[in-house]
This record gives sequence, C-alpha cells and structure tokens, in this order.
Amino acid sequence: MPIHDRLSDVPEHAAAVGYAHAVTVSGRLAFVAGQVPLDGAGQLVGPGDLAAQTRQAMRNLQAILGALGADWPDVVRLNWFVLDAREVQTVRDVRDEFLRPALGDRPNPASTLVQVAGLARPEFLIEVEAVVSVPE
Repeated sequence: MPIHDRLSDVPEHAAAVGYAHAVTVSGRLAFVAGQVPLDGAGQLVGPGDLAAQTRQAMRNLQAILGALGADWPDVVRLNWFVLDAREVQTVRDVRDEFLRPALGDRPNPASTLVQVAGLARPEFLIEVEAVVSVPE
C-alpha cells in the first residue's frame, strides 16, 4: 500500500481527535473534486438533513474511489465544507460509518472542516473532497 504512515501522536502537540495530523505516501495521487449530496439521477438526497446529505456525499466519494481502483484506506486527506460547524459530530458519525470498517483502529485520514457561507446550491449542507493515494 502506498500510504506509509498516519501520524496522530506528536510530542508537545494536542492529540488528533478522529484524524491524523499528517499522512505520508508514495506513488500516484488523485485529487477528488468536492462531492455533494446528489444521487445518480442528479437529485438532492436528504433535504435539510445533514446526516443523510453526508451519507450521500460519502457514497459518491466511495464510487469515485472504486473507479480509481482505491478504497477508504487509500484516502490521504478529507476536506469538509459545511454550513454549520457546530454539527461536526454528525459529520464525524457518518464519516466513521464508512471509514471504521475499512480502517479498523488506524487513524482516519488527515482532515480539515471549514464552515462556509454557502455551497454551490443553497440546499446543500455539506461538500467533501479528498486526496487519494492510488494503489499501483
């Protein structure tokens, strides 16, 4: 696997809670565009429901990973864009539905969550993008 290490414990630094501070890789990288809560027909999933929208965005990301020949353990970084950062626990819970079965007790990818004023469509509550270390 091209991911070499997930650094979550750094001396004299606060512990990473639910993510790695850094991930080292070698090989090809894929930069996955932001995924939003639209299904295969382009319809919004989960109007007003952050958990449902996060699940759909993660399903969309999972489909792209598969098309790359990758899976969740190959994800180096996740960038989250949300309308309300106070709802971070909802995002974490859904993220873990996807990542924990694949990663076990290994730390999650490096991660950043940013509260934004708006996304591409006003009904979107979340968008997630990824950097992936594509297996050889």
